[in-house]
Amino acid sequence: MDNILTIIISGIIGIAAGFGIAKLIEKSNISNLIKNSKKEAASILKDANLEAENIKKDKILQAKEKFIELKSEHEQVILSRDKKVAEIEKRVRDKESQISNELSKAKKVNDDFESKTLEYSSKIENLDKKQAEVEKLHKSQLQQLEVISGLSAEEAKNQLVEGLKAEAKSKAMSHIQDTIEEAKLTAQQEAKKIIINTIQRVGTEEAVENCVSVFNIESDDVKGRIIGREGRNIRALEAATGVEIIVDDTPEAIILSCFDPVRREIARLALHKLVTDGRIHPARIEEVVAKTAKQIDDEIIEVGKRTVIDLGIHGLHPELIKVVGRMKYRSSYGQNLLQHSREVSKLCGIMAAELGLNVKLAKRAGLLHDIGKVPDAESDLPHALLGMQWAEKYGEKEEVCNAIGAHHDEIEMKSLLSPIIQVCDAISGARPGARRQVLDSYIQRLKDLEEVAYGFSGVKNAYAIQAGRELRVIVESEKVSDENAASLSFDISQKIQTEMTYPGQVKVTVIRETRAVNIAK
Repeated sequence: MDNILTIIISGIIGIAAGFGIAKLIEKSNISNLIKNSKKEAASILKDANLEAENIKKDKILQAKEKFIELKSEHEQVILSRDKKVAEIEKRVRDKESQISNELSKAKKVNDDFESKTLEYSSKIENLDKKQAEVEKLHKSQLQQLEVISGLSAEEAKNQLVEGLKAEAKSKAMSHIQDTIEEAKLTAQQEAKKIIINTIQRVGTEEAVENCVSVFNIESDDVKGRIIGREGRNIRALEAATGVEIIVDDTPEAIILSCFDPVRREIARLALHKLVTDGRIHPARIEEVVAKTAKQIDDEIIEVGKRTVIDLGIHGLHPELIKVVGRMKYRSSYGQNLLQHSREVSKLCGIMAAELGLNVKLAKRAGLLHDIGKVPDAESDLPHALLGMQWAEKYGEKEEVCNAIGAHHDEIEMKSLLSPIIQVCDAISGARPGARRQVLDSYIQRLKDLEEVAYGFSGVKNAYAIQAGRELRVIVESEKVSDENAASLSFDISQKIQTEMTYPGQVKVTVIRETRAVNIAK
């Protein structure tokens, strides 16, 4: 028991001693730590002071640099401003100098003007004095002349006027005589021209080949059915087609006369259908003519397609194919336009092959070179330029367009293809018998006749018939009354008389028809 107690006490004493020793050790460590911390704090403070000094020096240096930079910029601004001010001052001095010079010049001019004004005023006064003296002298001379001649000034003036009248009358008679002689000569030339035009117009070969179609019938009984009661069928057919239908004593034949081949072909086919069907009356005539016109349009497209296929031309625009087809029903100086264009196309292909050029392009340009001769409406442009515009519109190459426009030297040639087209066109048209220039002018005159009529309000259709000796005008009954029809006929005839040149006479017939149409359903 005593041992245990001794052990416990010893343990407690040991613990207390250990605790005391630990405290001493801890206190010694804390003291060392505080010393070390103080040393570190002093070192940090010293480093901070050094860094602060460095930062301060850097900031002062930066501030000095910024100040120097700002000062430099300020000095540049001041220099620039001083320079501008100097320039402005210089301009002001120049302006002042210029104004001073102008003022001195103006002053000099003003002084000259005043001196001239004074000089002219003096001269005017002298002229007035001299004029008064001249008038006085003139009166004195007139008085002396009256005394010497025994005539007054008025009597002398009358004698002078009478003498001038006699002289003028003599000269006028001479001029009139010369004018009469010249008129006689001109009248003879005009008479010869009329005779020549008349002879040309009745040329049988040209008229039959180019302007007339013969419609054969099985018997003369059909003629009466075509004419109709009081001629109503034949009038309806002429009004619908614009073709003159001549029914004469020619056995088993009816003549269709028109300068437009398309109209003539429509009339021929329509007449064939009517005769074959047997039903011939105005309503049926209008229906058949409309269907035939549509058929001709389809045929035109088919002819154009066959032509481009035969010539080996590909990729042609549908509108150009239609134009090519219409060439079948057009002529140029009596030469069929489609045959001429085909011939030019083949010649161009051969010539291009010989020269080592693009054969297909040459054929294409040769076929299209005269498309400007078949316009839908009359144009003021030459046919070569109109054809070039169409070719450009429908996407043809620049070489082809230039060849079309330049084949009559109306624009500059820009490729070797252009002179080839020009040469081949001349070759095709220059062969003997290919063209008749008289027919072309004759057809143009008929077209001009129709255009004159279309220039008046209320005109529905206009047809030149009887070789241009008659113009048949169909008017709209709603716009033109019976009284106005007579006035319109006179106005058209006067316009033709003043604006056109033609042989013989032109009869103008205005037709006004009123229709009342209703449909039973």
